[in-house]
Amino acid sequence: MDVLPIWIGFDQREAEAADVCAASIRRRASKAVHIRMLDERALRYNGWYDRPWRVENGSRIDQRDQKPFSTDFAFTRFLVPALSLYAGWSLFCDGDFLFTADIAGLFALADERFAVQVVKHAHVPRETEKMDGQRQEKYHRKNWSSLILWNCSHPSNRFLTTHAVNYEPGQWLHAFGWLRDEEIGELPITWNWLAGVSEPIDEIPCGIHYTTGGPWFENCQDVPYGKLWLNEKGSRRGLSGPLPSERLRSIA
Repeated sequence: MDVLPIWIGFDQREAEAADVCAASIRRRASKAVHIRMLDERALRYNGWYDRPWRVENGSRIDQRDQKPFSTDFAFTRFLVPALSLYAGWSLFCDGDFLFTADIAGLFALADERFAVQVVKHAHVPRETEKMDGQRQEKYHRKNWSSLILWNCSHPSNRFLTTHAVNYEPGQWLHAFGWLRDEEIGELPITWNWLAGVSEPIDEIPCGIHYTTGGPWFENCQDVPYGKLWLNEKGSRRGLSGPLPSERLRSIA
């Protein structure tokens, strides 16, 4: 691929996190990237998305499956194949990522046998609340959908229509319910390393996911690799020098 298509989950409350995520990708990419923010407001305006929701006890409740959800892109990430016209490869990631390696190394892992490729976490959270006060939900294949290498051309992804994204239960979507198990490929954990959750690995992770809260929250200043995020934020304004993770790396 000459240009790498990337969709970043955008939440109005964490806009800066998404901006830093995009900057971290661009700084290290050895190929051209086309980064788009998956903004719920634009998707609603253009008729792609219409799930209604209400606020109940401080949590947002989806009115179609009656379950809580925590981010603006909780459902919209599953529109990526349709938005890509069911063609080619695309990457989705949550907005609370920091990438420390060349994103082309992730696209190099694309395998046509699979409809999606993800890091297959076994994450069962102990806490009941996220750092921003949202309810911490437990569900099958939690965090698998926080970074998805989409094979948009795969015939099984044709079942993921805009109607399905707007009407199917969230837990079915996040568990990749339209796919057979053998159609879900696995990525190395270094590309979706959960800060404060995943076991330490030998080197700086390629993709650091601040899933329980990042240093843009006052009460998350001590999160693992929080200083790297702050350095990345500062580098956008020329306020920091080269980062220790600036090198390109390949993942065997």
